[in-house]
Amino acid sequence: MVDVIFEDASILVCYKPAGVATQTRNIGEKDMESEISNYLKGKGESPEIHVVHRLDQPVEGVMVFAKTKEAANNLTKQIAEHSFKKRYYAIITRESFPEEGQLVDYLVKDNRTNLSKVVKASDPRAKRAELEYHTIDQWDDRKLLDIELHTGRHHQIRIQLASRTAPILGDVKYGGAATGRNLSLCSWFIGFTHPTTGESMSFKCTPRGEDFKDSKVAS
Repeated sequence: MVDVIFEDASILVCYKPAGVATQTRNIGEKDMESEISNYLKGKGESPEIHVVHRLDQPVEGVMVFAKTKEAANNLTKQIAEHSFKKRYYAIITRESFPEEGQLVDYLVKDNRTNLSKVVKASDPRAKRAELEYHTIDQWDDRKLLDIELHTGRHHQIRIQLASRTAPILGDVKYGGAATGRNLSLCSWFIGFTHPTTGESMSFKCTPRGEDFKDSKVAS
C-alpha cells in the first residue's frame, strides 16, 4: 500500500519505507515505481509514473513522483538548477564531530562496487558534492544531524560523513556500526515549485526508523 501524502493530476508525494528500492530491475522485488503504478491502476487511472529523484534502498523518507512527462521534465529541471530543496536527518556516533558545518568534497562512483569515494578536485572523473548540517539532538554517544543537501551525488551524505570518521549509524557499507536495521538516514523534507500551477510546495515526514525513537524528532 502506497503511503500517499499529496496527490493531484501532475504529481504524487509519498513516504518511502526503508528497505524498498525506488526502482529495481530485479523481477519479483517490490519497488516504489511499480507500487505507485499499481496503486494508480487500482484507482482506474493511467499507471504512468515518472521517477525524478531517488532514495537509496535502506533510506526512508518523503519523495515526489511525476504523473506526466511534462511534470517530470519540469521537476528534473528544478533539480538540475538546485531549486529543488532536500533535507535529511542522520544519526552518527562520533561525539567529537563539530556541531555544525559545510562539507565540500569531490566524489567518484565506483560502478563495480556501487560505492562512492572522495578524490582530489583535479580528478577528471570528480563531481563536486556540497551539504550543510547542524546538530539538533544528542543522547548517549549519538548525534542527530539536520542536513541540507546542495548537490545530489551518489551516496553523497553517506560518504561525506564517513570520510570524516563519522559514518551514519547502521551504514556498514561505509564503516557504520551494525545495528541489524536499516541505516539511520531519513529524507524528512522536500520543497519545490509545483510543475503545473507554479505554487511553492513543501512536504515533511517523521522518521520511523527504530534508531530515531529516542530522538526529539520521533513521533
